[in-house]
Amino acid sequence: MTHDHDLVLRPTPAQIEAALNPPPGRTGGDLVVETLSGLGATTVFGLPGQHALGMFDALRRSPLRYVGLRAENNAGFAADAYGRITGEAAPLLLSTGPGALLSLAALQEAAAASAPVVAIASQVPAAGLGGGRRGYLHELRDQQASFRDVVKSVHTARTPSQIPSAIAAAWESALTAPHGPVWVEIPQDVLTAETTLPVVTAMDATPEDVVPRPELTAVAAHLLAHAERPVIVAGGGVVRSDASGKLRALAERIDAPVVTTFGGKGAFPWEHPLSLQSWLEDRHTTDFLEDADVLLVVGSGLGELSSNYHTFAPRGRVIQIEADAGKLESNHPALGIHADARLALQAILETVGERTDPTAPERVAAVLGRVRDRLAAQDLDLEQRVVAAVREALPARAPSFWDMTILAYWAWSAFDARHPNTMHSAQGAGGLGYAFPAALGAAVADPSRPVLAVSGDGGAMYSLAELATARQYGLDVTWLIVDDGGYGILREYMTDTYGEATGTELTRPDFVALAESFGVPGVLTTPGTLAADLAKSLATPGPSVVVLPALLRMFEPTHL
Repeated sequence: MTHDHDLVLRPTPAQIEAALNPPPGRTGGDLVVETLSGLGATTVFGLPGQHALGMFDALRRSPLRYVGLRAENNAGFAADAYGRITGEAAPLLLSTGPGALLSLAALQEAAAASAPVVAIASQVPAAGLGGGRRGYLHELRDQQASFRDVVKSVHTARTPSQIPSAIAAAWESALTAPHGPVWVEIPQDVLTAETTLPVVTAMDATPEDVVPRPELTAVAAHLLAHAERPVIVAGGGVVRSDASGKLRALAERIDAPVVTTFGGKGAFPWEHPLSLQSWLEDRHTTDFLEDADVLLVVGSGLGELSSNYHTFAPRGRVIQIEADAGKLESNHPALGIHADARLALQAILETVGERTDPTAPERVAAVLGRVRDRLAAQDLDLEQRVVAAVREALPARAPSFWDMTILAYWAWSAFDARHPNTMHSAQGAGGLGYAFPAALGAAVADPSRPVLAVSGDGGAMYSLAELATARQYGLDVTWLIVDDGGYGILREYMTDTYGEATGTELTRPDFVALAESFGVPGVLTTPGTLAADLAKSLATPGPSVVVLPALLRMFEPTHL
């Protein structure tokens, strides 16, 4: 079998002439940007630093669009969101040492959420590699070691000629299912060294598909067609592989109820008669999943949040489709199928027999009714009104990005994402400060629709500098800040566990005045006016801030 990238194309005479006479004044940094362009990149994120200036100088000689943020972790979050929205690898240009290390939190989130980010960092001059302590600025004994446990793969270019191959290998790694961040580092003197190498042209770094084994999908199809109570759990892998249509086709073919994980929001229609929605932190849903005689888990590792904090104990047969081999059967024994979700669902659809169960919609409705009754007994009208107001204001296909805040925790379970790949949060790694810089990256990726960011006041303080970025590039992002005077969810956890909270109360600025000082319009809203204020801000081009002072509470946990 011959693959397209196994073929060697014969250069034309004009290409030979261009290769023999490259333009003067190019450096290793030019090889970086030429390689990125050759791989299909159009946009890069990052922040310049002394050792990385060779790359940044080369940007002005390239067609690449540069979007600079004010802190490296925020640049990483923006690249993460760009990768999630486009499905393309997002280049992230960083400097050595402190600049590189600041990106770690963002790269951890990209790894947890399988976002394809190609981080390219400078290094100390090549003479300082290998652990010698030469006293260079930003020097680390082993910079790679700080990233090796976070990213999918690590690559080094020690000479200019190694740059294209190193970046191409990283690019392929980032886009191989499961997607994820990768790390490339290049010494300062390699980036600034003049080169007479030919200009890098189009490169092919197309990854191989992760194809399911046919005997496994045949068994899965048989089990599902003959099950009495099949149920499907759809995770983020369904969204990333663009498999929502195939998921729906399978669910309808076998009349199987579907619950989406928080990472799989939008993978299945919220109001579909077979939709259990996303109430995974509810014992009624957990009980329903446990009662399934065949449980198909697609694109999820059934981790902490997807298993009601590991209280889920399936009694039936589990089938798990997962592109990340490390997640296969990591929490429950299963018929493990290592594959891209789309390809595996297609294979099952080709062989699965039709199954009818007129009771399935009734059973789904009964579970959702019990969930509603449980919430109704807890005096949570404010929280549900706020979630509903956000949904009312947000256009159906507009993406939203949620920080680690109480409203986001509600949204994981209660928010109708309406479409795949439109709702994203930091629940993969769980760090603060994700929402606003990620929303900026999404606005760069698709400027045709507004983007919503949702933060608490504590998380917002991580990202305030990026108001300048939003204004500089005119990005169409509305930032909803729910101000409860501290780290609200931690306050609640500590009060419930220890009787009182410590370290959770925060002095914070006047967020409206602060936004306006950046030239970004801000508005103070109330729960009653939130839908209208948010809709107006989303409909107005450019960045804006909406501040909601509100003390929200979480619904009672069922896993304790």
